Order: sequence, then structure tokens, then C-alpha cells
Amino acid sequence: MRTLILCCLVTAAAWGAQSEMEKARDRQDSAALEKMASEAEASAQRSPKDAEAQYRAALTYSYLAEVFVEQRDKAHGKRAAEAGIQAAERAVALAPTNAEYNRILGSLLGQAIAGGNLFTGLSYGKRAQDSIAKALQLDPKSSKAHMSEGVGNYYMPTEFGGGPEKAIKSFNDAVALDPKNADAYLWLGLALRKAHRNKEARDAISKSLALNPNQIWAKQQLEKTPAQ
Repeated sequence: MRTLILCCLVTAAAWGAQSEMEKARDRQDSAALEKMASEAEASAQRSPKDAEAQYRAALTYSYLAEVFVEQRDKAHGKRAAEAGIQAAERAVALAPTNAEYNRILGSLLGQAIAGGNLFTGLSYGKRAQDSIAKALQLDPKSSKAHMSEGVGNYYMPTEFGGGPEKAIKSFNDAVALDPKNADAYLWLGLALRKAHRNKEARDAISKSLALNPNQIWAKQQLEKTPAQ
């Protein structure tokens, strides 16, 4: 019983930390996320065989990279993503069949590309695709994995097998699996806008904000999206 209670307390603490990360991400508080990432990295270094500790560090760096990219600070975004890649690689090495660990590795590789240059894209592109494909193979019903696949397709040119239409399909799959996935609705809106389907884009971004009213980037993207 004591062990069960301890496990519940650890799980609750992890959920609480993730919630704080999401709140900091939503308000684009890079300073708070940098502090959380440093703490998560220190915890991961203290427990090198704890896959979940490595994953938490990777996830925090992913949120930090996301905020930097939103703020158009590509250099810091790439740096945060590459720090997260190292943590995610450790998590995958410890638990290679964990779909979420593979997903976050693929997402971080994609974030490094978004914050980098052509050389970065050539270095990380195939690895990002392979990690997301592995996540979907391990858990085809993961809304987050379908969303990450969509983000990859969003940034990949059509001539290389990506493009907005492929991204839209992935994001639609993500929201079908989890209708409360606010981030998937946001990315769906961005892909629809890229495809010049502005009214549908506004509807999707509005849905994202209805689910998560505090996300600054979603508000900014809604303002940038034409009514028609």
C-alpha cells in the first residue's frame, strides 16, 4: 500500500510539473521554461537509468524550443531543441518501444530543423521522419504522434513528399483521435491557412482557443488569419 501511495504521489507531481510547463509555454515565458529545463536536465543526469526522467527533460526542452521559434529566435530554438534531442535519445535508448519517447525525439529533431538551416535539415530530416513513423507504428491511435507527423508535413515542401494537404490529413487524424487536442486544432488551422482555406482555418484556430484560451500564439495566429 505504501508503494502504491508513493507511486501515486510521484505521478501527481509529474502531472503538476507538466501542467506548469504548458502554462509557461502558453504565455510564452521562455525564462520560466529555461529554469524548468535546467532543473529537469539536472534530475535526468542524477537518474541516468530513469527513462521517464529523460523524457521529462526532453519534453521541457521541446516546449522551450517551441516558444523560441514562435518568437522568431531561431538560434535559441535550435539550441534548446538539440539539448532536448540528447535527453530524448537517452529515453529511447532506455525504452525503445515507448511510442511517446519516439514521438518527442522526432518532434525535437523537427524543431531543430525549424530553428536551423539547410544543413540542419539534411542532418535531421530523415531521423525526424523515422522517429515519428516508429511512434505511429508503436501506437497508431496516438493523437500527439499524428499531430507531430502533421507538423513535419507542414514544414516539408510538397516536392519532397510534404505540403499542407498531407499536413491537414494528419491533423484531422489527430483531432479525430482526441477532440480535446487544442494544439492539433491550432496546427490544423495553420495548415488550412497555408492551403488558402482561410474560413476553415479561422474555425480550427477558434476551436483551439475554445479548448485552451490562454495560448498566446493561438491568439496571434487567429489575428493573422483573414476572414475569407
